[in-house]
Amino acid sequence: MRPPAHPPRRRLPPWAAQWGSLLIPVVLAVADALLVNGVTFGLELNVSLVAAAALLLRRRLPALVFLTTLPGILIGYIWFAPMIALYTVARRRPDRRLLGVLALLLAAAHFIPWPVSDFEPTAYRDNTLVMIDACVTSVGPIALGLLVRTRSELAARIEDLTRSRRHADELIAEQVLSTERARLAREMHDVVAHQVSLISLQAGAVQISAEDAKAREGARTIRELSVRTLDELRHMVGILRAAGGDLEDLTPQPRLADLPRLIELSALDVAYETDTAAEGETGEEEGRTAEAVERAAFRIVQEALTNVRKHAPGARVTVRVRDLEESRELRVEVRNGPPDASAAPPGLPGGGHGLVGLRERAQLLGGTLKAEPTDDGGFVVRADFPKAPPRASRS
Repeated sequence: MRPPAHPPRRRLPPWAAQWGSLLIPVVLAVADALLVNGVTFGLELNVSLVAAAALLLRRRLPALVFLTTLPGILIGYIWFAPMIALYTVARRRPDRRLLGVLALLLAAAHFIPWPVSDFEPTAYRDNTLVMIDACVTSVGPIALGLLVRTRSELAARIEDLTRSRRHADELIAEQVLSTERARLAREMHDVVAHQVSLISLQAGAVQISAEDAKAREGARTIRELSVRTLDELRHMVGILRAAGGDLEDLTPQPRLADLPRLIELSALDVAYETDTAAEGETGEEEGRTAEAVERAAFRIVQEALTNVRKHAPGARVTVRVRDLEESRELRVEVRNGPPDASAAPPGLPGGGHGLVGLRERAQLLGGTLKAEPTDDGGFVVRADFPKAPPRASRS
């Protein structure tokens, strides 16, 4: 069984709490004056009532109100009005010198009798007790006022810290969103651009080989749409990449085992050579690291094949993936020859983000990437990755 729900606490309206905190001390001071001095007007009752009424101004003029209440304790023997006034001074104006002077004045007004001629210096026992009572009367309100002020300041600082923490959480959320956008931009360029360029290439082949005019027109339309899509994708990638970089990976992600399928779908003349170790021969921790390297290697081959279709149609391509045992590195190399002069270029737009993103991936894994033309008019992309990249790096 669920415990009975407690009804919500009812809070006073702000105006009621404000007026209550102002008037209740005045009422207590008036009651103190009437209990001590009776209801017959005289000097004692008059100064006591003036001291009680002065409490209405204690928030605006705390020190002056306290001085006004001193005759009340000296002549009328009241306690509430001067103690409340001194508490207000301690809470609103915590100046040590001022509080020390006011505490001495209150102790003196409490210690000295009225009329002054009734003071007996030889009554040591009574004077000592009155002095102790006067010290407690003057120190107590100051301690309580400083305590309440410190509590209010701590509450305000905690609220500021909470607000700052909330603001920091918002900044972290914005940074995560920015990072996610950058990661999406990189994956979008690697995946979508590759697939769309394949569609454009196949549409171009259909446009050339088809005998039906409608089929050729449809293939031409598909190719134009593919080119337009890549152009719009280039602008989108630029916007997303401007939001920042990221090291996290998306799942699921391709690995080196998927390279044969990628090469098969590329519609290029590709020779694939590899001597890498089989997956799973490394330990658990090393396997996770190798997975990041394999994803980066796959993306390099994918981007390089896309660039071959764009800039070197009809060229022969060699893809090599090797384990360099001496330097404990993995080398990925994509080399293409000069373009075939008889092959028509597909006319695909380029955003200039592919090699930049691949170079970032290589650097994050502690590797290097080089992309440069060859002497025979071709191009080579070569990346070297350490087999044990830094733990903080993830593709």
